[in-house]
Amino acid sequence: MLFGKHMEDRNSKKMNIKNKTIVNSVNGHIKSFIFNKSDKTSVQLFKYVFVGGIAYCIDFGSLFFLTEVAKIHYLVSAAIAFILGLLTNYALSIYWVFSKRTLANKRAEFLIFSIIGLVGLGLNEVIIWFFTESMHFHYLISKIFSTFVVFMWNFFARKKILFS
Repeated sequence: MLFGKHMEDRNSKKMNIKNKTIVNSVNGHIKSFIFNKSDKTSVQLFKYVFVGGIAYCIDFGSLFFLTEVAKIHYLVSAAIAFILGLLTNYALSIYWVFSKRTLANKRAEFLIFSIIGLVGLGLNEVIIWFFTESMHFHYLISKIFSTFVVFMWNFFARKKILFS
C-alpha cells in the first residue's frame, strides 16, 4: 500500500510539472498575441475587429452624448463623433494592430487613413441606400450588409496602402 501511494505521488508531481509547462506556454502565447504586433494578416484582422468595435462605441457614444446631453444638432454631432471614432481607430491601429508603417510622414499617413475612412463612409451610405430603397430591406438590415463590406474595405485598404 505504501508503494502504491508513493507511485501516485510521483505521477502526480510529473503531471503537475507537465501541466505547469503547458499553462506557461499558453500564457506566453496569449501575452505575445495581446501585447505584440504581428505581420500575420489573420492576427491583424482579429485585432482590428476589437479596434473597430471600440471605435464604434466611441463614435456611437459620442453621437448620443453630444446630441442628447449637450443638445448639439445631430448632424454636427455625427460629424464630431465620426472624427472621434476615426482618431480612436487610427491610434489603436498603429499602436496594437499593424506592425509596419509605409509612410514616415505621420500627417500624410493620417490623411490617407482618413480618406480611406471617408470612402468607407460613402460605401456605407450607398449600400444602405441600395438595400433599403431598391431591395426594400429594413435600414438596420441594410446596415448589417454595409458594416461587413465597409469593415473589409477599411481593413484591407489600410493594410495594403499604409501598413504593408
